[in-house]
Amino acid sequence: HKVFVISSVEPHFFAGYTGGRKSFLPGIAAYKSIEQNHRLALKPQAKTLALAGNPVHDDMVDALGIIRNKEIFSLMTVLDTNHRVYAATAGHIDDSFTAATEKARDVFAVKIKEKADIVVTVARFPMDIDLYQSQKALENGRLAVKERGIIILVSKCRCGIGDETFMNLLRNYNTPEKAFQKISEGYVLGYHKAAKILETKLCAEMYGVTDLPGDLLTSIFMTPFPSLQNALEHAFSIKEKNAKVLFLLDGSMTVPALD
Repeated sequence: HKVFVISSVEPHFFAGYTGGRKSFLPGIAAYKSIEQNHRLALKPQAKTLALAGNPVHDDMVDALGIIRNKEIFSLMTVLDTNHRVYAATAGHIDDSFTAATEKARDVFAVKIKEKADIVVTVARFPMDIDLYQSQKALENGRLAVKERGIIILVSKCRCGIGDETFMNLLRNYNTPEKAFQKISEGYVLGYHKAAKILETKLCAEMYGVTDLPGDLLTSIFMTPFPSLQNALEHAFSIKEKNAKVLFLLDGSMTVPALD
């Protein structure tokens, strides 16, 4: 049997990059395997742009061993901001994936000279579908904000919160420490999303400009604001007037990297 793999490669907030091995795990894996893999996202080495030493990536590569006796042809694409093909690589699944990650870094990683006091991160369509997907914009914002800074998430969240597992966990515990304790007691698929939000909360304040109910945002450690202008005015009332502000206009896909 021959296997033909087609996928796109872009930064992923705990697998390092999408594409390649992800077509098999989680692509066609059993629920139990996916849950075990995503449990590894709780490790600090599981982060965007990271492959070496990333336990999530290593587990995915290990899972490929099951089908390495089959002939696999891989076609990887990297899209630009206008969803046009920026690069395409083909051949062996490992080689084509590695080559594509280098192109993806060129497209999505943006060098910054220093971190900012306030980061405005925008989840653009279609990543603004719900809070579950919009979290990726928060994660990238965290890479650019100073310790104890402020991250302002701007996202329509037009379909609500998305998967409720992470939301229920956050709502049921009134401090990040208690929520982390619950996660450590027993992982359930979706808890990795809650953990990433909690990690962001521990390093910065989170403001939300969304269509979600304000009390819902408050219950997950985010301060709601009716508009970006209101959020910025409040942020500047806390920080000094010459505070540095960074805008990530495509926060879900833009990965800030210190120069």
